[in-house]
Amino acid sequence: MERIGDAMKRVVNAPSLAQKYDELRTEVMEDPAVQQFISEHSDEVNTDVVNRSLGKLYEFTTASHACERCPNLDGCINVMKGFEPKLVIAQRLIDVDYIVCPTKQLEDERRNISKMVNSMYMPKEVMEARLSDVNFLSEDSRVIVMRAAKDFINQIESTGKVPERGFYLFGNFGIGKSFILGALANELATRRIQTVVVYVPEFLREMKQSIQNQTLDEKVEFVKRAPVLMLDDIGAETMSTWTRDEVLGTILQYRMAEKLPVFFTSNFNYNELEHHLTTSQRGEKEPIKAARIMERIRMVSQPFKLGGENWRD
Repeated sequence: MERIGDAMKRVVNAPSLAQKYDELRTEVMEDPAVQQFISEHSDEVNTDVVNRSLGKLYEFTTASHACERCPNLDGCINVMKGFEPKLVIAQRLIDVDYIVCPTKQLEDERRNISKMVNSMYMPKEVMEARLSDVNFLSEDSRVIVMRAAKDFINQIESTGKVPERGFYLFGNFGIGKSFILGALANELATRRIQTVVVYVPEFLREMKQSIQNQTLDEKVEFVKRAPVLMLDDIGAETMSTWTRDEVLGTILQYRMAEKLPVFFTSNFNYNELEHHLTTSQRGEKEPIKAARIMERIRMVSQPFKLGGENWRD
């Protein structure tokens, strides 16, 4: 977009100043939006007002409106990127006021939505997933999960409350369990439901390090209080008694008591996960403690076996 100062210099330096001024004025006055504005404010706008406001009118007519001339937000041609001019009356002259353009509105909305999903150690492609990208038609089990996901969302929309139980998705490697979690998290974000998505093995490793830098309590509090919590790949970690009882157990106990849902993915079904949790890192057998953890998992989730082909092959 040509700036006003450059345009005026072009006019002033022209061989015929009066002729160029008239051409510029004609160009501005032929703009349909300018004509409509003058018509709507005919009791306030006369020839003198138009002549004295010509610079502002030129700024308005050479700008992009409704993003028609801009490829994207970074390529916005307007004086204020992401804002488009609107004609107004100010101090008995025509002036311009800048309002947010449609592209910036969409970008702001996207950023607000992204803030509703907090990811800890999750792959980028998972966190960019959408339910529309998930192939639910190739496997009956996927259709069941899709219906359950829609029911979960519908319950939020109809009651304004998040359901008490999430999903426990289990099945073979590489069939898209994590992808579904990411897609559902983004779907919830569009409904202003904040979700924390955690890759369990890396999270538990960091919890051990957090003891030294004294951030353990802060991180556990953040995870356990999330409106919706998603724990990805539980059972893939090397579980110590401390991470099982003091970290995972504390988080699940709080969420069970507060009736907050948890979504899980795992290669194990409930019974297989319980067996995994029974044996500590030192080889000790603690079936009662494992059963206690599993009771909490069952209270905050409902199991779904997911089938399908390995996407990674």
